[in-house]
Amino acid sequence: MALTDQKRRYADARLAGMGKKQAAIEAGCPEKTAAQAASRYEKDPDVLAAMSRTVAVEERKKTPPPELDPDTHIPAQADDPLEFMRKFMNDLEADPKLRLDAAKALASFTVSKPGEKGKKEQVQEAAEQVASGRFGLRKPGQLRAVK
Repeated sequence: MALTDQKRRYADARLAGMGKKQAAIEAGCPEKTAAQAASRYEKDPDVLAAMSRTVAVEERKKTPPPELDPDTHIPAQADDPLEFMRKFMNDLEADPKLRLDAAKALASFTVSKPGEKGKKEQVQEAAEQVASGRFGLRKPGQLRAVK
């Protein structure tokens, strides 16, 4: 399943330092079933991934960033949509599904599919295949002048 809004709120509450039951109540679960919901959320792979992703981003923010090459630095605001998609794809704080969508969109503009041709090229290629082989067209003979 995907990371729902309630699961995201639970993960944020847990990372803020709340207890399991209180975080479940904060996420929107009823008080009667908050303990059971918290137990489910603690085992949910989406919640665990979101929490570990947030912790990794916080750790990365604490360490000073390495010196970046000016050619590879991605600007905070991009005028070019491809730069924006590239920036969003590399953003660790973003949702993985959105990062994957950005990567797909970026790939559709930067990587061409092999064998993708127009109709005229396909017709020409089919005609060349028919014309080759044993029964294909032959080259006309050369005319020579006789003296």
